[in-house]
Amino acid sequence: MEKNNNFDSSLEALTPEGIKFFMVPAGLPVRTLAYVIDVVFKWIIIIGIYFIWEHFFSWRFGIWIFLILNFCLDWFYHVICELAFSGRSLGKRMAGIRVVKSDGSPVDPSASFIRNLLRFADTFCYLFHIALLSMTISSGFRRIGDWAGNTVVVYTQSGSFHKNTINFLSGYTPIVPPFSLSYDEKQAVLNFARRYPLLGESRANEIAGIYAPYLRNQTSKLTNAEYLLGIASHLSGGVSISRGKAP
Repeated sequence: MEKNNNFDSSLEALTPEGIKFFMVPAGLPVRTLAYVIDVVFKWIIIIGIYFIWEHFFSWRFGIWIFLILNFCLDWFYHVICELAFSGRSLGKRMAGIRVVKSDGSPVDPSASFIRNLLRFADTFCYLFHIALLSMTISSGFRRIGDWAGNTVVVYTQSGSFHKNTINFLSGYTPIVPPFSLSYDEKQAVLNFARRYPLLGESRANEIAGIYAPYLRNQTSKLTNAEYLLGIASHLSGGVSISRGKAP
C-alpha cells in the first residue's frame, strides 16, 4: 500500500547529502493565531512610539508619520524577523511555527522579501479571501506569497518533539497492524499522532477515516483515530498486544 497523500499532509524533502526528512505544514488556524499576535505586537510598537514621540518632541504625532510608520512595519517587520530569528516572527515563535524554503533549508532574503511583498495580494482589501482559497487548495497550505517565494510555513520541531509524542502515546494501548507497513506508511501514522492534539477529535477521526479502515479489525470498538494512535504507540516502542486487536 502506498502512502495516502489525502491522509498525510506532511511534505517530503531531501537534503543535499541525500537524507530524507518530513516537514509538517502549518494550517490556517495556527497561522491565523500567529498573524493576530503579530498584528497586536505591531500596534503595541506604534502606540509605544506615539507616546515616546509626544513626550520628547514638542510637535504632535501627525497622521503622515503614522502612515509612514505603519508602512514600514507592514513591509519590513516580517522580513526582518524571518531573517534575524530563523524564519520566525514573534507570532510564529509563540505559535510554534516558522518559514522555510520548500526544500527545508532556511529562508533567504530574496525568498522572504518576495513572500512578504505579495502579502498585499493575499490580503486584498483586508478580506483575506485570496489567502484562504490558496491555502485551502494547496497541499502545503501555501498562500500566493509562499508560492512566489518558494517557501512553506511548518511546525517547529524542537529536541523534545519526539519525546513529547512518545509521552502522549503512552496513554494508548499499542496495537500491531494486521500486515507489515512500509516506511512511508509508518511515518504517516506517526505524523498523524504528532498532529492529533492540534486537530480536535472530530477532525482527527475524519482524517483517520481515510486510512484506518484498511488496517483496523472490524470487531474493534475503537474510533478510527484511537486505532491509529494505538498503532503509533506500537511503532514508537510500546509493548504490543495481539495482532490487529484492541481492548
